[in-house]
Amino acid sequence: MFEYLSGKLASLTAATAVVDCGGVGYLLEISLNTYSAIQTQTEVRLWVHEVVREDAYQLYGFYTQSEREMFRLLIGVSGVGAATARMMLSSLSVDELTSAIASQDDKMLKRVKGVGAKTAQRIVLELQDKVGSVPSGVVSTAAVSRSKEEALGALVMLGFPKAAADKVLQSLDASLSVEDLIKQALQKL
Repeated sequence: MFEYLSGKLASLTAATAVVDCGGVGYLLEISLNTYSAIQTQTEVRLWVHEVVREDAYQLYGFYTQSEREMFRLLIGVSGVGAATARMMLSSLSVDELTSAIASQDDKMLKRVKGVGAKTAQRIVLELQDKVGSVPSGVVSTAAVSRSKEEALGALVMLGFPKAAADKVLQSLDASLSVEDLIKQALQKL
């Protein structure tokens, strides 16, 4: 029913915002990312998702449409409620979540309070096709570790001791391609 609310920021805490729209104050549950984005503003526009239950009527507010869309994707996963989705958006940015899901990095998702191993795996499984590819400029920790593992395997196959090769690789820039990691490691070995 609501798309967004625009008005004076009447009250703000780390978990909620009250937006005054024409004399009516709307209480919105917000993430820490939204809180950080609006804490210095007096006039705001928050994108809204409403949850109507038998025992409650809640509004969730988001600074960006992409954050709201990620929230909607997350609550569509079996076992992920609005509180868990908000906690995930408070712990990780939309780009970090997209990257973790696209690269199947369930370990990053498990770091969020309230998200266990099975839930993290379910999120990855159900949303991987929906989030698309990793956004430009975002390098996932899983992709970095895979590159280093591939480089380490290649160096061991070339006859270098695993411990020495691993030590050299740890000292290199993690965002390099596998080929560049191998080239730079060969220069140091």
